[in-house]
Amino acid sequence: MASVSGDNKKESKLKLKLKLYSYWQSSCSTCVRIALNLKGLKYEYIAVNLLKGEQFSPEFTKLNPIGYVPVLVDGDLVLSDSFAILLYLEEKYPHQHPLLPQDLHKKAINLQAASIVSSSIQPLQNLATLKCIEEKISSDPDVKLAWAQHYTKKGFVALERLLKDHAGRFATGDEVYLADLFLAPQIHAAIKRFNVDMTQFPLLSRLNEAYNEIPAFQDAMPEKQPDTPLASAC
Repeated sequence: MASVSGDNKKESKLKLKLKLYSYWQSSCSTCVRIALNLKGLKYEYIAVNLLKGEQFSPEFTKLNPIGYVPVLVDGDLVLSDSFAILLYLEEKYPHQHPLLPQDLHKKAINLQAASIVSSSIQPLQNLATLKCIEEKISSDPDVKLAWAQHYTKKGFVALERLLKDHAGRFATGDEVYLADLFLAPQIHAAIKRFNVDMTQFPLLSRLNEAYNEIPAFQDAMPEKQPDTPLASAC
């Protein structure tokens, strides 16, 4: 695992309190990176190479026994699971770009949209699932792609229906909230990794255009991370 952070001279003197164990392409890690950016929280980026199996190392499984990223370390607290991390950050830093609205109805819609992504889309097309399909069902890349597209589209249909009466510039109005943090990485993956035809999803496509204009979102995207293979190829 590699530790990477900016402003090396300053950070060599001052240890960053927050550490994020992350993988460049992980949509769950991207959610957390967006939240940290929005709240203006500095953190140390520790890359975990999932393709090399670093998530199963003794060092990492001490942090998260199930072997998933992201993991956030805040002092003595070690916390895994993107949903849990985001709610923790919201509780600890509520006044730094709130991730949940005060309105109860709008808050519930945010939680529902975030849950659709985190429970009904992401786990069914993540690296571990696709690897299991390759090993147990078929090594044909088209089979894996069809699987990922199927569950992505199923979730996107539900999200279009859920958000059609709530969306403004963003998922639940004209402010960025929790739902947007889950949607942006999933839409990015649908386009960049799984070749999903987004013309079927006009609302999500419009939201994606809005996310593309926000630095906190764009700086968290996979291609901007220090461990992306794309960086070394440039």
